[in-house]
Amino acid sequence: MAANFKPGEDNHRPGTYIEVGPRGGRVHDPRIVHIDAGDRLPPTQEVGHLWQHRPSGKK
Repeated sequence: MAANFKPGEDNHRPGTYIEVGPRGGRVHDPRIVHIDAGDRLPPTQEVGHLWQHRPSGKK
């Protein structure tokens, strides 16, 4: 199981993050964002949603 991160946290590693539900499940029409080193994770579409790091090989 991949780690989930709250909006506004400093990212633990640069890369692509996908929006997931409160328990890490899929959400309808998730936001996908790219974060550079030192950036914070942006707000999600709904309260309670989290961010999950997405391996670079997956689409």
